[in-house]
Amino acid sequence: MIGAPEVSTSKTTPAQRKAIVAGTIGNTVEWVDWALYSVFAKIIAVEFFPAGDETAALLSTLAVFAIGFVMRPIGAAVLGAYADRQGRKKGLALTIGLMAGASFLIALTPTYAAVGLLAPVVLLLARLLQGFAAGGEFGSSAAFLVESAGAGRRAFAGSWQQVSVAGGVLIASLIGTVATSTLSDAALHSWGWRVAFVLGGLLGLVGLWLRTSVEDTASFTTAASSGRTKTNPLRTMFVDHPIAALRVAGITIAGTLTYYIWVNYLPTYANLVTGIPLSQALLSQTLSLVVFVVLLPFVGLLSDKVGRKPTLAAFAGGFVLLSWPLLHLLQNNFWSVFAVQLAGMLLVLGYSANCAVIMAEQFPPEVRATGIALPYALSVALFGGTAPYITTWLNDIGHHDLLWLYVSGAALISLVIYLTMPETKDQEFE
Repeated sequence: MIGAPEVSTSKTTPAQRKAIVAGTIGNTVEWVDWALYSVFAKIIAVEFFPAGDETAALLSTLAVFAIGFVMRPIGAAVLGAYADRQGRKKGLALTIGLMAGASFLIALTPTYAAVGLLAPVVLLLARLLQGFAAGGEFGSSAAFLVESAGAGRRAFAGSWQQVSVAGGVLIASLIGTVATSTLSDAALHSWGWRVAFVLGGLLGLVGLWLRTSVEDTASFTTAASSGRTKTNPLRTMFVDHPIAALRVAGITIAGTLTYYIWVNYLPTYANLVTGIPLSQALLSQTLSLVVFVVLLPFVGLLSDKVGRKPTLAAFAGGFVLLSWPLLHLLQNNFWSVFAVQLAGMLLVLGYSANCAVIMAEQFPPEVRATGIALPYALSVALFGGTAPYITTWLNDIGHHDLLWLYVSGAALISLVIYLTMPETKDQEFE
């Protein structure tokens, strides 16, 4: 919450380090489950939808991907409010349990050839459950990590939320790389992709155990003990903090669009546009994610030093200027795809290192999880969840060369917001 300037310190206590580590690992394994769907999208299209038109099947798969995002605002409202009433720890345990259960459900669902329309219906239900869980995850985990930080280290602590998200995508990408490189096509379609979802569910159970092993944050316990927690934090957010909620939504627009294109979907897009083998594109994604994950905390430290606005503006301004050349450099060779993916991810660092902390700094603890979760989820649903579908559709109608306009336009909107919002780096935080 913004107030008087705080006393800056760079020290992180052992208890804070333990909370950050536990929060990061738990969040990582949850996002493995979420990202596996994107990694195996082309295989899921074949297994769960009618044969005949490969592009139509992929678009149907991506539509299910997008529909899963419809549940994210609902999950954000319900689970974010739960975390503000009952605590970050309980909220995080609930989200990861739901995500793991949905992964097991996807792994066990019969194919379209075996049960007909029941297959895509069950797939849709599982994805809706994952979307519900993911909607509550971001607000709870961002609040937990930022509240676990010492003054002067909030962006560094918050950056680990995105380290864990990217780490989950990295693990999912690595699973996809190994599966597509070592298994025959028949084995991959028969059982290989199912093993990946079972593994994701098992990792989710490990994350559940980690999340139940740490204490709740001092910010929440202080608010609860002083009677400041709200019976309806959702209503409080809308009535008392409407500008902050709108700002969170605007902050997210360019970040979620570029993240889902460059970090999640670029291997499939490159395969469609250039014909590069999916295994090579996934290897490019894996290597780029390693660099991305390693650099994230350092960009968080940079934000703690120079501020949220300069690092966010560098991200958005970079995409305004570079979307066209980057997307036009994609060719049917590994180094071209790797260069484009890595360059985009380096720009996304400016958003990912800041998103948790800048959103947390907009709200007091009694509405923080809800205030982060719902506006963020709405923007993600509108701009992130639809990004793979729109990208594939543009390619299908012969206009993939216009994708840069979509990216640059979103980046320009967020750039204006970044340049006009208040700087919160040195403000008091409860």
